[in-house]
Order: sequence, then C-alpha cells, then structure tokens
Amino acid sequence: MALIRIDDPDDPRIAGFRDIRERDLTGRQGLFVAEGEVVLNVLLSDRSLCRPVALLLDSKRVEGLAAVLARAASDTPVYVAEQSVLDSIAGFHLHRGILALGEKPPALALETCLDAMGPDAVVVAACGIGNHDNMGGIFRNAAAFGAAAVLLDGRCCDPFYRKAIRVSVGAVLRTPMATGLDALDMIDGLGAAGFEVAALTPGASDALESLPRGGRIAVVLGPEGPGLSAAVIGRCRPVGIPMSGGFDSLNVSAASGIALHHFTRRA
Repeated sequence: MALIRIDDPDDPRIAGFRDIRERDLTGRQGLFVAEGEVVLNVLLSDRSLCRPVALLLDSKRVEGLAAVLARAASDTPVYVAEQSVLDSIAGFHLHRGILALGEKPPALALETCLDAMGPDAVVVAACGIGNHDNMGGIFRNAAAFGAAAVLLDGRCCDPFYRKAIRVSVGAVLRTPMATGLDALDMIDGLGAAGFEVAALTPGASDALESLPRGGRIAVVLGPEGPGLSAAVIGRCRPVGIPMSGGFDSLNVSAASGIALHHFTRRA
C-alpha cells in the first residue's frame, strides 16, 4: 500500500480531517471521523456497514498497523504525518495517532429495517437520547448482545458523532439502524411488524424479568431525567428493573445492557 506523506497541515488533501472538534459540531455531510485502533479495526472489517474514505496516521503507528491496513481497499488513501503535523491538522493533541474518515451507510426506512429481521429479533428503540456517551454505550450493548438493529427517533443525538463511535468501540459502524423517526410512528411500526414493545420506565408495575423471551421484542429507552413520554409509554408494555433501597434510577446505557441480556440469553 502506497503511503502519502503530509508535511503541511493546510494540505488540501486532508481537509476532511482538519479542525475536528469544530467539525464535530457543524457536521460533515454524510461523513464521519473515527479515531483509534479498535475503531479502525471495525471500520476495515467485513462487518462494517460504512465505507472508509481516507486514513490519517502518525508515521510511528504505520508499522504496527500493517495487518489492519492490508484490509483497506487499494484506492483508499492512507496519509501519514509526524505527530506535530497531525496535531495541527486535528486542532488538538491526538495521542492515539489514528484517524479515519468514513462514509455513513445509506439511510434505512423503518419498514425496510424491520422486514430484514427474523422471527426472534430483538431491537433497541431510543427516544430523545441526547448524551453521546449513552448513545455509544447503547450501541456497544446492542452489538454485544446481538440486537438486530437500533432505532432512533428524531430527538436523539447523532450516533456517528466521534465520541459516540469511540464509546461504542466501533459498534455504531456495524449495527443496522434507522434514524430520525417519529417516536409514536416508530412504536406503531414495531407493533405492526409483530414486535412486543417493552418500554423501560421506573414506574412500571411489571418487572423486566416477568417478560418472556422469544419472538420479536423491542426495548424502548428514554433519556435520563425526564424519561419516556406518557404518550410513548401508553403505546407500549411498561416494564421496570427492580432496584434496592428505594433507588429508582439507572444510567440508560446500563439499563439497556440489563434488558438486552434478559431478552437475548438462552436458558
């Protein structure tokens, strides 16, 4: 693989990597930036749903990444730079020394996403999740427990935000998803497709463990604090995770892991 040396931070060939934090906020028009070796492994794997557009590496990392880089398509540019140049391009000290520019997968309609699933599929449906750490954690759990997809309403943050990808350890790049959905239409669509729709909420009278496994199941998650709206809960089966000592709050990412473990484990 031919490596392309970059000595000038203003080189137009690496414009997509420049001023990363500012671009995180303004968007990249269908592209995303990912960082670190773990995420690069996922992006260049057969499981990735995203196309690598370009790589930018600290020159000291290239030799150790030879096996990973060998999986990149021959027409994927691999730029290398010294650490000081890399930092100037990114706009901060990039201690991992590994960046990738990728292309988001084509958007999926809810029906298309659900039609591809089998009779025992488990999916996550998220409403109003605005924290990127939580978003990354939800995708990480979805991948770990074999969820068929993650569905996001229009109030959720972008799962392709750099921090969300990093927290997910690359799971965002390999998990089928439908985004920008209307929350109530999403719930109705799941019901029409034969899903038992379980809304996680502390006030539920039914415990999570009382719900049987098997069949099509959707786990509905809301933001910490306000939780799911009454309208959403009213169209679902409310379930709660019993807690000790009157405590009634779990991090939404942790709650997703508990629920997914319940519905996907086998006796």
